Amino acid sequence: MTEPRLQRLAAGVHAYVQPDGGWCLNNAGVIASGDTTIVVDTAATMRRALALRDAVRRVASAPPRLVVNTHFHGDHTFGNCVFTPEAVVLAHQGTREEAILADLHLTGLWPDVEWGDLRLEPPALTYERRMTLHAGDLRAELFRLGPAHTRDDTVVWLPDQRVLFAGDLVMSGVTPFCMMGSVEGSLRAIETLRGLEPAVVVPGHGPVGGPELLDETEHYLRWTRELAQRGLSDGLDPLEIARRAEPDRRLLDPERLVPNLRRACAEERGAPPGERMDVAAMFEEMITYHGGPLPCRA
Repeated sequence: MTEPRLQRLAAGVHAYVQPDGGWCLNNAGVIASGDTTIVVDTAATMRRALALRDAVRRVASAPPRLVVNTHFHGDHTFGNCVFTPEAVVLAHQGTREEAILADLHLTGLWPDVEWGDLRLEPPALTYERRMTLHAGDLRAELFRLGPAHTRDDTVVWLPDQRVLFAGDLVMSGVTPFCMMGSVEGSLRAIETLRGLEPAVVVPGHGPVGGPELLDETEHYLRWTRELAQRGLSDGLDPLEIARRAEPDRRLLDPERLVPNLRRACAEERGAPPGERMDVAAMFEEMITYHGGPLPCRA
C-alpha cells in the first residue's frame, strides 16, 4: 500500500492523501498561515491519525486550533481525539448530532482492523448555514450541502486560491456513496460546487484533481438514477438491478452501487432526500453483491 503523502496546493494549503482511497482511506487537509492552523477531517485509526498529526507539524508553524469535519463518518472523524483538547472540533450541527448517534459503530463493521485506543470527540462548535474561518491571510468559507453524501455535508472553499475541500461529495477513482444521503441531493450539490469554478478539488477519497472530478461524480450519479428508473419499470429490486448492471471497474468499491440504487429507487418512489433507511440491511446487501466481507484498508 502506498504511504500517505502531503500535496501542496497553494501557499499554506495542503491535501493529505491516503492512497488508494478505498474503504476507510480518506483524505484530509491542512490550512496554515501565521499562528493559525486548521485541519480539514482526520483519519479512521489511531495510527493513521497520529501520522496525520505528524504531517501537519511538518508544514505548519503552529499546532491546529480548529479541526473541521466535513461529515460524521468515522474515517473522517475518529482521529479528532489526537488533536483535542488543544484544537476545537467544528462541523455542521447535524454532523454533531449524527456523530453522537453513530458513536464508534464503524469499528464493529471491521473488527479485525487495529483501530487503536479511540475515543469519540464530536464537534464542540457548530454552525447552521455558513461560516468563515481565517488562518492568517487565508480565508476559508464553510457551507452546508445536503442531504447528499450524508444528511449534512460541509465543504471548505478557499475562494482566493480556488481550492475546494469537497469531503465525500466528490470521489476520485472511487465509487460515490449516497447510502445515508441522497442521489438527487448529490446531483444538486455537484451543481453548486461547479458554480464555484474551483481550480483544485480535494475529494474525500482518491487523488486530488480539478473540476473534471465534479463531472465524473455527476456522470456516475446520473447513471445510477437511470439504472434505478429502468429497474423499477422492470419490477426489479436494487440488488437485482446492480447484478444486471455493468459498473465501471476502474472505480474502487463498486459494491456501493447497491445502496446507491436503493436510495435512488426510494427517491423515484417519492421518498424525501435524506430519509432514514436501514443502513445495516444495505451494508449486508453490499456484502452479498461483493461475495464476501468488504475489504477495509484502514
